[in-house]
Amino acid sequence: MIQPSNKCLGFASVFTSAVCFYLATATLRWARLSGVTLDAANFVFGRFFLGFIMTALFLLIKKAPPKPVNWHYLIGRTLANTMAVYCFFKAVDLTSVAEGNILNMTYPLFVALFSWFALKDERNYRAIVMVCVAFLGVIMILAPDLLYTGISSRFQIHSFWGLASGISASVAIIYLNLSRRVHSTETTLFFMFGMGCVILLLLFKDRIVWPHGQALGFIALCSILSVLGQVSITFGFRFVTAVEGSLISSSRILLAAILGPLIASEPALTTTGWVGAFLIFSGNVYLALAPRRTKS
Repeated sequence: MIQPSNKCLGFASVFTSAVCFYLATATLRWARLSGVTLDAANFVFGRFFLGFIMTALFLLIKKAPPKPVNWHYLIGRTLANTMAVYCFFKAVDLTSVAEGNILNMTYPLFVALFSWFALKDERNYRAIVMVCVAFLGVIMILAPDLLYTGISSRFQIHSFWGLASGISASVAIIYLNLSRRVHSTETTLFFMFGMGCVILLLLFKDRIVWPHGQALGFIALCSILSVLGQVSITFGFRFVTAVEGSLISSSRILLAAILGPLIASEPALTTTGWVGAFLIFSGNVYLALAPRRTKS
């Protein structure tokens, strides 16, 4: 039985991870405000590279080499996660920290949607209705002037980077669940970070450069916050349930909506944006609390 003190520590750790992930993306905005023009791929590569170094050192200290069992799971996790993180940072770069984080946190909705088609025996009609309601919130984020201009409101094309990050993150989560059945956390992270670095170098070899001065400082800060967030959420989930962890992680939606003007010097969300963020948050909360069917 988990002690109350450990439970509180778990809550604090998962919430810390949400704050760190938010601040990591805010770092990209701070860099832009300071005149740093490096491509977003540099921030993503820095995040993966530092994660790989730390995971490799941890395995070296433990004298426990990675033990791949199912390459399909490891490669699937890597490809989906790399795409999710790049789209996430690209969304923040082209839209706002708030919008990028909110749309990235749509991944539980897509997990539920994909499960609806893949797991016919476990379909939850109430959950899928709630997912549809939450997707109305997604539309409101994509078209922030919807309440004022009606159906003629245009979608912001750059916002689809954030939506792409949510979709690919949902695939990454599904692969993570599969991978954790046969791989340790360290093995999954080692190959995810390592192969992710290789993929990024292959795709963006002309954009990834060695940073200097201010740029190096911002990329280092972004990488440290990202890895700290990963460590915090991994540690926190030792003491909280998946439901509790999902609820706390979803607080990043509200953090992004509230802190945008304060932390990232961005305009406050419109009324439509607030309604959209609330609907997405409500959808995530419902999916976390919805009872799971058990096989008889």
